[in-house]
Amino acid sequence: MSETTTSGNTVRKGPGPGPASYFPSIEKKYGRPVAEWKDLIRASPLTKHMELVAWLKTDHGLGHGHANALVAHTLAE
Repeated sequence: MSETTTSGNTVRKGPGPGPASYFPSIEKKYGRPVAEWKDLIRASPLTKHMELVAWLKTDHGLGHGHANALVAHTLAE
């Protein structure tokens, strides 16, 4: 979680820019924790980024941005 100080006040923000910024909306929209999605990605026999994105969209009903964020974050680990 990022913090910004303005006028002496600390303001807490979400996870910051990048793929992780999508995680709260992914969990809310699809009702599964991000860790579960990442486990599915790791267990898939697919290895290429866009193959995994297409699989999440087709087989699991994710939107492109959400699927892309999950795959990017998982493959970067």
